[in-house]
Amino acid sequence: MNSKGSAAPSRIGIIGCGNIAPVYLKTLSEIPWIEVASFADGLAGRAESFASKYGGTAVSVEDMLADDSLHAVVNLTPATAHAEVTRIALSAGRPVFSEKPLGVDFGEAKQLVDLARAKGVRLGCAPDTVLGVGLQTARAAIDKGMIGEPIGGAGFMLGFGPEWWHPNPEIFYTTGAGPLFDMGPYYLTALASLLGPAKSIIGSARAASAERIIHTTGRVGDRFTAVAPTHVSSIIEFGSGAVVNLTTSFDVKATKLRNIEIFGSEATLRVPDPNTFGGPVEIKGILSDEWREVPLPKPNTPQQRGIGLADMLSATQANRPHRASAELALHVVE
Repeated sequence: MNSKGSAAPSRIGIIGCGNIAPVYLKTLSEIPWIEVASFADGLAGRAESFASKYGGTAVSVEDMLADDSLHAVVNLTPATAHAEVTRIALSAGRPVFSEKPLGVDFGEAKQLVDLARAKGVRLGCAPDTVLGVGLQTARAAIDKGMIGEPIGGAGFMLGFGPEWWHPNPEIFYTTGAGPLFDMGPYYLTALASLLGPAKSIIGSARAASAERIIHTTGRVGDRFTAVAPTHVSSIIEFGSGAVVNLTTSFDVKATKLRNIEIFGSEATLRVPDPNTFGGPVEIKGILSDEWREVPLPKPNTPQQRGIGLADMLSATQANRPHRASAELALHVVE
């Protein structure tokens, strides 16, 4: 059944059968009114493998976009292909939900938003972690005045690079990737959700080590060159007046700094990892001896990647705006 109680499911097609696709498929398997009808992928055999494992049909991209029974296409291709695949799907009149980022520069992302409007179809974009109970609870704490007026904050995504765990880490170091474009969308989307739109930003970036060495099984010792900056620091001023420092890095070997804190006039809010959907959410004021954990509500949807797509499909039926919107994703790219 779909979200309005009808017997007809919302049918979707998935373009891109890489590492993130099984995560989406797990979520969608828990939503009975969504049916994954078809798969397409540029690598021979991958779509067939997914169709065999998860059901549905392996098709070409062209055949998927010609299928009038689909309610949306999900773009799970590599980041540098997002804009082109989304453009082709929108041009065919198909609603699209894309993995992040919407595009690798503002110009191409803006063209997609304009095209979706011109075609009169929905365009959504990850991350949808802001729909999880963790970040929703953090936003509610701010709205309720639990920390007073937000004055500033800090965010840190610090690690030693995906070459330590990913089988093909080169994709994380190409143009349009690096720690800012790969992980920054989670942090920037969370900050915009908590504090509203940004109005100015300054920053610096460098590649601390351009040559990277792979440490994953089967490729230990292989070397490649990083094109994207690998350490990026910024200062963001939000329209609300809050000023936030954000650092993303693939060059940090050890740290105790993590996630996001929002500094309020009355207390500080510890925000959960924006790459997750849960908690903890913690608050501590000047007179408090300990951090106090804010209770999380019981979720009524799966707390996994893909709920932004489900919200977009539900919003289409209800004729309301969807939350993981193209406009928010465009602001994050900008």
